[in-house]
Amino acid sequence: MEAFWNEKYSTSEYIYGIHPNEFFAERLTKLRPGKILLPCEGEGRNAVFAAAMGWKVDAFDISEIGKVKAETLANENSVIIQYQIAKANTYMADTEKYDMIAYIYAHFPSDTRKDVFDHLNRYLKPGGTILIEAFHTSQINNQSGGPKDIDLLYSHDILKKDFKDFEISLLEEKEISLEEGSHHRGQANIIRLIAKKPA
Repeated sequence: MEAFWNEKYSTSEYIYGIHPNEFFAERLTKLRPGKILLPCEGEGRNAVFAAAMGWKVDAFDISEIGKVKAETLANENSVIIQYQIAKANTYMADTEKYDMIAYIYAHFPSDTRKDVFDHLNRYLKPGGTILIEAFHTSQINNQSGGPKDIDLLYSHDILKKDFKDFEISLLEEKEISLEEGSHHRGQANIIRLIAKKPA
């Protein structure tokens, strides 16, 4: 999988663009800056935006090329991000460190997904926020981006079950027009979640 993502990112183009995901940006601007974790952050567009908004940003991905591009983007925008090479199920941090964990198009196989969420959620403070935007199972019929394996996609029932112990304030499925670089472009079926870890 590392080789797959290194190959995808091995171009001067930022394949998902240099601007943040719109849902992520909209929600972040309404919150007081704190500490945020961005799993599977790729080329760094959301990490750089969060840092520019005053957040202390930790991010990780399995792609070394993604990390280089993210750090380049951070330097170009005069912000600091902390970016590690790590897998989602082995990333380590201080317990209950983060005010938010944002999964932006972070997709995991069904046999490991819940374990990944449970592992990373240990690092979220009580009262901290989970934010997700990802592709819905209906996206399998579209050509606007995302995995072509339905096992990697999300549904309302999947996220409701995986975050059943959280206080869910938003869980919605939408059809939107994506304009995020050359690899997220066109009509797309997505799902969004906002949930708080119980205090």
